[in-house]
Amino acid sequence: MQDFSEKLAVITGGASGMGRQIARQLAAEGCDVAICDLSDDDMADTAAQIREESVDVKITSHHCDVGDEEAILKFRDEVVEQHETDHVNLVFNNAGISGGGSLFDGSRESWDRTFDICWGGVYWGTRAFLPLLTAAAEGHLINTSSVNGFWASLGPDRPHTAYSSAKFAVKGFTEALIIDLRVHAPHVGVSLVMPGHIGTGIVRSSIRHGDNPEITDDVKWMMDSAADEFEKNAPMTAAEAATVILDGVRENRWRILVGDDAVALDGFVRANPETAYDLGGFREVVSQTTSTDDE
Repeated sequence: MQDFSEKLAVITGGASGMGRQIARQLAAEGCDVAICDLSDDDMADTAAQIREESVDVKITSHHCDVGDEEAILKFRDEVVEQHETDHVNLVFNNAGISGGGSLFDGSRESWDRTFDICWGGVYWGTRAFLPLLTAAAEGHLINTSSVNGFWASLGPDRPHTAYSSAKFAVKGFTEALIIDLRVHAPHVGVSLVMPGHIGTGIVRSSIRHGDNPEITDDVKWMMDSAADEFEKNAPMTAAEAATVILDGVRENRWRILVGDDAVALDGFVRANPETAYDLGGFREVVSQTTSTDDE
């Protein structure tokens, strides 16, 4: 799909971060867009920005919890009705939060909530929109995993089980779809997106929309500060990441690494699978990704 003009794109988590920037860049090329999110205010801001920048495209906003299959089905039906369409061309299963770090000292609610959004949102989103994708003359499915979809760690002493498990599931699911689509819908492409550290509001969204009953007001204040630092110190902006992703779709690449840190980490894990989780291996990861980002 070399040309996005006069196409229709569906983007989950489209109110902010990479989702917002993907929507803006697609609209600038003449692509109609349907975004969903849990933040109505952020969606309204995104839609207003797109309408100002790209006056000839149609943008619709939909309140949707992608961790709930029924909500995704409702979102799909709203897209069909409001865009008066029997097909969509692009589906970006982009929404995600973090949480549920440990099976030992984290809450079951936080673990399940993270997994339901990061994995369930991709699976249910694909099931819901696949018939509309296959009905299009040109279609492409884009599922967002993470570097934590091939390296299940934030460090040697920081459990990261729910998010990593979900992102590994997204990776395997999307790779399996390469053959499934080739057999049943060869005109539909598929891409797996694996970002590194991108300047998005995922930490803040996790605070807002995760299920974290153990978070006190004091802890929330510290997490808000951490969210600011996460976004400010990222080596790649959300807009830059969106460009990389859309270029990968144009090139019909099934595997899209986003960020120099993602490329470096992927290379390290492939070369050193047995030591990827050792203390020495972690130090090597930090050394490689830091030197790459600083170049």
